[in-house]
Amino acid sequence: MYYTRKAFSFLTTLMLVTLVTFFTFQLLPGNPALAILGPEAEQSQIENLEKQLNLELSVPQRYALWLKNALTGDFGISYKYNQKVSRLIGESFKVTSSLAVLTLIFTIVIGVFLGIFFAKYRKTPIVKIVTYLNQIWISVPSFCTALLLILVFSVWLKILPSMGISGFSSFILPSLSLSLGSGSILARYVKGSIENELEMEYVKTARSKGLSENQIIARHVLRNALIPSITTLGLIAAEILGGSIIIENVFSMPGIGKLLTTSISSRDFPLLQGLTLYLSSITLFCNFAVDMLYSVIDPRIEVRSKSGRKKRTADL
Repeated sequence: MYYTRKAFSFLTTLMLVTLVTFFTFQLLPGNPALAILGPEAEQSQIENLEKQLNLELSVPQRYALWLKNALTGDFGISYKYNQKVSRLIGESFKVTSSLAVLTLIFTIVIGVFLGIFFAKYRKTPIVKIVTYLNQIWISVPSFCTALLLILVFSVWLKILPSMGISGFSSFILPSLSLSLGSGSILARYVKGSIENELEMEYVKTARSKGLSENQIIARHVLRNALIPSITTLGLIAAEILGGSIIIENVFSMPGIGKLLTTSISSRDFPLLQGLTLYLSSITLFCNFAVDMLYSVIDPRIEVRSKSGRKKRTADL
């Protein structure tokens, strides 16, 4: 039942997202056909485009038609590129997903390593210095980090490319630009969780059995400590998969972020509408995946859900 309720909540929210996405664009002032063709367009051209856009139909009819096509992956034709929106998003998603996977790997490595380091050596002077550096990476915008990395690795050392995509190496600097900040944020959550777990009774029992601090953290503490951090990681994943707009533009990467910027500047409504639905769906999916991962890592979550539901039923 736990998985069924989560799946139903995911689908219901996704349906509401389609409603909001579609009707938001219908509330925009002006004639979309006129906005596309420009004020110098002839009336016959405007009328022909209105028919192509199904503007002669009522808003509910247009929504039903749009939803039917969207469920089959058809989001219409881009005005600017004269290609299917689904194809454009699919091609850009390949770039963004590759960037996201590498960024998540860097984020997890940086966040978990620093979190363990901060918690284990929290009373040493070196941790204070590293903590200040960690605060800097959290505060500095990712595009500033990107410019610094380009200066060091592309301009001075000339070992990594700074523009376009020419292989795996093209993803390293953009991924580091994003993961240094997100990894620093994750490290704070991991640190706090580990410190809380180290005060638990089971840790004292493990110490009494002669286990070292490293063994206690690796075998017992880390798994429990990572559970509260999964939510943060899920939000980070949603943001990255949604398209890191600034970073993709800094490195001239043809991903979702760059496509979104182009669709806004050119008022490409079908493309913008498809991207809005894509971004919303990615966020919902990441939240859904986090809920599923919670129950896998800690089965007690599902058990508590069932017991709470039984208790409410008994009270009634």
